[in-house]
Amino acid sequence: MATAARPSAPVAPPPGVASLPVSHRGLLTLGVMLATIMQILDTTIANVALPHMQTALGATADTVTWVLTSYIVASAIAIPITGWLSDRIGSRNLFLVSTIGFILASALCGMAQSLPQMVAFRILQGISAAFMNPLSQTVLLDINPPERQAKAMSIWGMGIMVGPIMGPVIGGWLTDNFDWRWVFYVNLPLGVICVAILWWLLPSRPIRKRPFDLFGFALLSLGISALQLMLDRGQGEDWLGSTEIWVEMLLAVIALWMFAVHMATAKNPMFERDLWRNRNLVTAIFFMLVIGVVMMATMALLPPMLQSLYGHSVFDTGVLLMPRGLGVVLTMAISAQLTQRGVDPRWLVGLGMTLAAYSLWQMMHWSLEMGSTPIIISGFLQGLGMGLVFMPLNGIAFATLPPQQRTEGSSLMNLSRSIGASVGISIVTTLLARSIQVSHAALVPNITADRLATLDPNLLQILGGSGEAVLAMADAEINRQAMMIGYLNDFWAMAVITAASVPLVLFLRRPKGPVAKPDPAAAGH
Repeated sequence: MATAARPSAPVAPPPGVASLPVSHRGLLTLGVMLATIMQILDTTIANVALPHMQTALGATADTVTWVLTSYIVASAIAIPITGWLSDRIGSRNLFLVSTIGFILASALCGMAQSLPQMVAFRILQGISAAFMNPLSQTVLLDINPPERQAKAMSIWGMGIMVGPIMGPVIGGWLTDNFDWRWVFYVNLPLGVICVAILWWLLPSRPIRKRPFDLFGFALLSLGISALQLMLDRGQGEDWLGSTEIWVEMLLAVIALWMFAVHMATAKNPMFERDLWRNRNLVTAIFFMLVIGVVMMATMALLPPMLQSLYGHSVFDTGVLLMPRGLGVVLTMAISAQLTQRGVDPRWLVGLGMTLAAYSLWQMMHWSLEMGSTPIIISGFLQGLGMGLVFMPLNGIAFATLPPQQRTEGSSLMNLSRSIGASVGISIVTTLLARSIQVSHAALVPNITADRLATLDPNLLQILGGSGEAVLAMADAEINRQAMMIGYLNDFWAMAVITAASVPLVLFLRRPKGPVAKPDPAAAGH
């Protein structure tokens, strides 16, 4: 087993020198960010078009959600093999193939005529997208010298964090003004520009031949798939009252446990065991799980809430969510500067998670009578928090990794964020449905004729058909109040999860040595 040549400690290039120097670094950064934004937009851009897809594809309200789930699950399953494929065929080749595959899959999604076709094409799109995120992060780290990597990660993080927020806005505008198929066709012109830049400028890392851990990959894929199926179908199948859910739960537990044992004992595991000995990386992975839950679950809850309970249009909903993106951009730029000036990034991560928890605490106190101001303020604060966390966390994790382990490290962090997103969306959706049922049952006994005169039986009898309309209006208001309580319970659960993650900062180690100052000679490199 030829592992002795692998360095046991990080080997970083000297200040002013990148691992993979390139000409036209700014243009290549643009191409890489186009790929990143394209990929991350497609996790949310289709959300607002689901009702139109349901009609066009002949799907039901339950089955059309597979348009979203199939993409997320396929991406989560494929992410773990990014490092092996990158070593095997070259990072340049993999990036180009995955980007071209993503563009072709987008075109096929736009042409889909049935739900099975759409799901199949979304799976292909998700598999292609899985490789783009880790590779884009690795490329930006490789083409920048150490003193510019914090800035590069802040640029990359802006695309990762702002993309899901802008997705519903762009998707709503395209659906309203053109057709739902354009949420997929929009990738074609962007993709052509992206591929042209990457083909011209993208360098490649050295190819390393290593065996593929087929058994480990099969276990991880089975575990992730079974877990997602259990969470997606649990509410409709009455959870543990269903044999199907029991089977999926046991498969997930057994497969993931066997994968953990296999990782610890296999001769050639899927991920190098040195990665799991890196405390910063492992802690960052846990943080990414929480970020996936908070960021994506919140974005899954807010659009239907703002449209159904507050009566906002699709476009207005997107505008109300934009302050989150503004907060992310602002603090990512600030955190990059603070890190370069020697501020301990662990303080920034802790402050960011605290701000995110506080914003969710604010959302717990929303009411049906409030205006738009609390929505804007809490969204902006949550964006500030996420922006403070993301860049310093990536910096801490990758500062202690040797360059040849960056792709696998990035794959693990992206995998944890994807799992957090998919699991988080499933959990908050289930909690919402359960809370609405319980709250509705608790509210109904309190709506009596003594409290609401229009419900007096004699008056209802006199009103006749109009009395039935009164009862329908009362029931609609009960449903509205119960739904609001359900959303508030979800915000409470996410606030608790976020606050509970703050102490993880204590497990992070500050990278040794001062932060290098920018080298003027390398500025134009």
